[in-house]
Amino acid sequence: MGVDFVDKKVLITGANRGIGYGLAEGFLKAGATVTIVALEEDVTEIAEQFSESYKRQVQGISCDIAELDQVDLMADQVGQVDVLVNNAGFEYITPITDPSKRTDEVFRRIIEINVIGTFSVTRRLLDKIPDGGRIVNTASMWGKTAVAEFSAYCASKHAVIGLTRSLSQELASRRISVNAVCPGWVRTVASMRSLSFMAAQQQRPESDMLDDIVGAQALDGLMEPHDMVEMYLFLAGPAADNITGQSFTVDRGELMQ
Repeated sequence: MGVDFVDKKVLITGANRGIGYGLAEGFLKAGATVTIVALEEDVTEIAEQFSESYKRQVQGISCDIAELDQVDLMADQVGQVDVLVNNAGFEYITPITDPSKRTDEVFRRIIEINVIGTFSVTRRLLDKIPDGGRIVNTASMWGKTAVAEFSAYCASKHAVIGLTRSLSQELASRRISVNAVCPGWVRTVASMRSLSFMAAQQQRPESDMLDDIVGAQALDGLMEPHDMVEMYLFLAGPAADNITGQSFTVDRGELMQ
């Protein structure tokens, strides 16, 4: 899009792999000063690699956003945040018919990260976001529909869209826009793991399952993380000055809703 973010400071959660990694690269290419946050400790090594590649300092912070003490420590390490991208999330199967205690634990963990973590990070960083700042939340196509055995993930992404709408009204007086991006199928570790679960549940080869997914799209092919970047840059840039409280599906025409 050619948007210049040279004077902007961007913080992205869940940025050590997948869509978040692609977003970090996208904002760096656009000139932004970027801080990446992730649960895994390799985030600091990845930040160093970004710093070397883009010839400017990229801060990397390890943080479990479901833990308030860690969110506080993370927030204390950053300064102004012009653009907050709440991208961190956990996607895993939670079949309601599974009697194991693990399903209960996974369900709770998904909600803690995807919903409570998104709220906590936003709340703790709010005094660092200037008037006119931007918040972009990563929801999901499944936040507008649903699939069997992913009840926690679907519920969490519906909640992210609701959170986006509510905060857009609450922060409007400060001209802070809050929007969500709802990715469809993107080639990430999490999505390919979900594909494997779904194929196993239907007793089908993963390749056949993937063919059906791609075949349900208007545009052919499986998206890669870099395919998501332009929508986030758009929502963080001046072209979106009059947009808030919206959720944009980027799925190559699968949902059309």
